[in-house]
Parts: sequence; C-alpha cells; structure tokens
Amino acid sequence: MNKKDIAHIRKQFKLGNDLLKISDIFNVYIMKESSDIYHHQSQPFEMLDQDQQELFMNNFKKLLAGQLDEKLFELKFQREAENNSQLILHQGLLSSDVEGWKEQMLQIVSKMLVLRQYEKDIVVSFIRGEYFKPLKRRNEEAEESGRDKVYSYSFILCSINNTQEPKKELLFDYVEKEFKYHFVVDPIINLQAPISGFLFPCFTENAADVNHILYSAGKVHEPDHQFIEEVLNGEETLTAQDDKIIFEEIIKDVTGDQLSTSTLSNVYEEINRMIEENEEEEPPKLDSKDVERVLKMSGLEDINSEKIESAYQKIIDDDKYEIKASSILPKYTSKSIKINTKAANISISPQDLRYVKQILFNGKRYLMIEVEEDTVIEGFTMIPEALGGAPDK
Repeated sequence: MNKKDIAHIRKQFKLGNDLLKISDIFNVYIMKESSDIYHHQSQPFEMLDQDQQELFMNNFKKLLAGQLDEKLFELKFQREAENNSQLILHQGLLSSDVEGWKEQMLQIVSKMLVLRQYEKDIVVSFIRGEYFKPLKRRNEEAEESGRDKVYSYSFILCSINNTQEPKKELLFDYVEKEFKYHFVVDPIINLQAPISGFLFPCFTENAADVNHILYSAGKVHEPDHQFIEEVLNGEETLTAQDDKIIFEEIIKDVTGDQLSTSTLSNVYEEINRMIEENEEEEPPKLDSKDVERVLKMSGLEDINSEKIESAYQKIIDDDKYEIKASSILPKYTSKSIKINTKAANISISPQDLRYVKQILFNGKRYLMIEVEEDTVIEGFTMIPEALGGAPDK
C-alpha cells in the first residue's frame, strides 16, 4: 500500500459513509495479572449507539494515521510459520458466519497471550467490513454521486487499546449540600491512543493483496518486532530511521566520514529527483548500484562498485539490500536539517543546503551561509563585514 491508498481508506471511517460498511465488531478484554481473556463480546456494528460508533471510528482513523515505515509498516507474511496468521485471517475473512469469524480472531488473541503479559488490562477490538473504492467519477465536480465503477474489498481491522483506572474525584451535591467522594470502579478504555493493530489484507493497485498485512505501531519508529514476527508472522522489517542510519553508515564508510556541504546537497538533490520522477509509482529503492551512481553524480571521486559492495556487506551484511529513497531524504522543502554548533543551532532545508559552507580562515573554522538579503538580528540590520572582521565600505 502506498500513502494514497492508506489515506483513502482512512478517510472512509466516518458515520453515514456509503463507501464503508462495517458488519461486526468483536471486543476481547484481557486481564493484566493472568493474561487471560476475562470477557469477549460480538455484535453488529450498527447495533452500537451513535456515540459508541463515533468513538470507534475515531480510534480506527488514529490506528491508520502516520507515515509508512515510521508508524505504519506493510509486512510480507513468513512462508513457513506454524499456525500462520495469514491463513487464520484469510479464513476469518471468508467466514460466512459470526461464530466462525470469532473463532479465528480468538486464535490471534491466543497468540498475543502466549507472547507476553501486558502491564495493563487491554481491549482488542476486531471489525470486519467492506470497503468500496470508486474507479472514477463521471462528473469530476461531483463528490459522492455519478460513480462510474466501484471496487469492493473485504477487510479485517484490529485495534489494541490500553485501559486506564478511573479517577477518584470529590463532588459537591447541590441538593444535599455536602461534599461526596466519588469513585467509579469500571476501567476506562483509552480509544484515543491505540497501542498497536493491523489491517488485513493490504490493497494495492485496486486489488486485495492477502500476502501482505498493514501493521500499525503505537509509537513512531518503534515497531514491536516480537508482535510482528510471532503474532502476525510477518517478515522482519526496518523503519525509515533504520534505513537512514544504514545509508549514512555506508556513505561514511565509502568517504571516510567526511563530506562537503555541496556534495551532500547534490546527494539530496539527486535522491529528490528520483522520488519526483517516480511519484505516481512505487517509491524508488536504492541498491548498491544506485548508491554508486548517486555518489558519482554528486561529485564524489574514487567511487567504485567494490567499495560500495564492501560497505554494504560491512554495514548490513547484504549487498542486495535496497534502501527506500524516501527514508534517506529529509523533508526537502522544509527546514528539516539541523546544524548544531557551540555558538548557534541552525535549521535549513535540503534544497538550501548548497548555500552553506564550512571554511577555514586564519586557522579557524567558520560556517558561512550565502544570503540574498540583509540579515536582521533583534530589529537591527547587520553591516556586511569582510573576512577578518573589518566592515565593508
């Protein structure tokens, strides 16, 4: 799934939307002390009152929020895993009756209970439904009417949520004119911040892809690798942050840990060009040959295949590994690069990095930024100075 696919299905989670039909919801309550199922309950989603439906809809939208390879991860299923979750979920998807679907979902919960004991009581919510995606509209001005063709996909979504202890409060009774201690025993299910979950199957190019599952982590750059491998039976995954570190370490190994700002600017510019050229397709990936080409086009000399492949083997032990271009590049048009010095911290965009240089003058290092306009500090316009400190005249 690409970010457009995820964004499209995410925005369907709203009440009264004819492009999304949720048939059933199945909630499972798990106790922290024993890691046992305390209670589970299934019911048609439309039987929930409207306020409850809205709470869950917002929860599902939060689950599908975030960037790919940062909070959301498209995983390929392991082929040889025992009690494979791919088969369990597929059988649940195809089940014609509620009891059969519940049985499959309880198998997923059982795998979670084997994995770990949770620190808090948790609630696992499963829904199954149908997602409709219009191919195009007859009238481009129309929003919901005039659809020419609609694709239909069945799906299962799982949201895992912590519970919170209710607050102990002091109330004032206006009628009796007295203060009262108020304590509610029932735990509160925190639907505002799901701790994990998944969507099965993935949707790619207007087709359901049962060989992949979309996993959602609770925090950015912090996927639960045990949950991925042992509960979902997904293949090992790396975050965008991991990809960025791998790329940086490869470049350091090849260049001896030294780059000029102009070369680094050229590297980012070339990678950004690759991304823009493939905007409508799958995000580009860089293998060792691509990295070699990027570095050569960026002005680095003495770069060859042997050096790059040796760095790949040293850093990741795989010269066939492909790095996602979008993981390497800081946000190109925003001030996403931080330059930290003892005297000052500076933020600059990758596209403007070419205006920054580190120079050596009279035995001292200086950070020089080319500017087109006067520099104003605390309301004062700075007087241009020649190197050495004397003002220009």
